[in-house]
Amino acid sequence: MLELRLVQGSILKKALEPIRDLVNDANFDFSETEFSIQGHSPMAVVMLWLRADGFEKYRCDRSVSMGMNLASVAKMLKCADNEDVISIKAEDESDTVTFILEPPNHGKITELEMHLMDIDTERLDIPEPEHDAIVTMPSAKFASICSGLSSIGKTVVISVTHEGVKFSTTGEVASANFVFRQSNADAKPEEATVIKVNKPVTLPFSLRYMNSFIKATPLSTVVKLSLSSDFPIVVGYSIADKGFIQFYLAPKIEEEENES
Repeated sequence: MLELRLVQGSILKKALEPIRDLVNDANFDFSETEFSIQGHSPMAVVMLWLRADGFEKYRCDRSVSMGMNLASVAKMLKCADNEDVISIKAEDESDTVTFILEPPNHGKITELEMHLMDIDTERLDIPEPEHDAIVTMPSAKFASICSGLSSIGKTVVISVTHEGVKFSTTGEVASANFVFRQSNADAKPEEATVIKVNKPVTLPFSLRYMNSFIKATPLSTVVKLSLSSDFPIVVGYSIADKGFIQFYLAPKIEEEENES
C-alpha cells in the first residue's frame, strides 16, 4: 500500500513544470524514507527528491516505481488550487494511481485515477565531486539573467573567479554581460550573492536548457550553481525543509555551438 499526503500540494505542481519540459515520461520512485523522480534527456538530467518526513502522511510498505506521463499528471494537477492538499494512493500490484485534491477548508474533494506506464529506463548514479566554484544567488535574479540573455544569444558563458561571476552571451547583432560581486556580510541570505572558488572556471551552456531549469524558481528564493571543468553544472533549488530539485547540464561543445 502506498499513501502520501502533501499539505503544500503546490510544491508538486511547481516541481513538475521544469521536469516535464525536459522529459515526457518518468518513474515516480517511492521508498520508506523518500520520494524521488529522475529524468534525463541527451544533455541534461533532473532529480527531484523529497524526504518522507516532509509529508503530513507517508506510508510506503515496499519500494515501488510507478511510470507516469508527466503531461497527463500536470493536467490532472491543474485541477488543484495552490492551497490544496494533494494525496497519492495506490494499492500493491495495481496498474493505476489515484491523485486526491482536497482544499484546506474541507470542501469539494476531487479524485483522479491514472493508468501507470512501464518505463524501462536506468536510474543514473550521479557522483558528488568537489566543484571548482559554487555560486549562490537569488533565484529570481538568475531567472532574469537567463531570460534576458536568451533574447540575444543561444549560449551563456559562465565565468567564476575570485573577483566575481560573469554571465555573458554573443548573438548575431549584439552581446551582453552580467557581472556580480560577492555580497556584503550583512546582506540578507535570500538577496545575497555568495561565491566560493577553489579555482577559476569558465564554461558555456545552452540557454534553451537553462530556461527550462528556471521554471523551478517558484520553489525557492535561492539557486546554487556548482561548476567544474570536468563535470556538468549543477543548478539546485532547495524546497523549504522538504528536499530539493537539481538539474545537471553538460557544457556545450564547438559542434553544438555551430548547430545552434
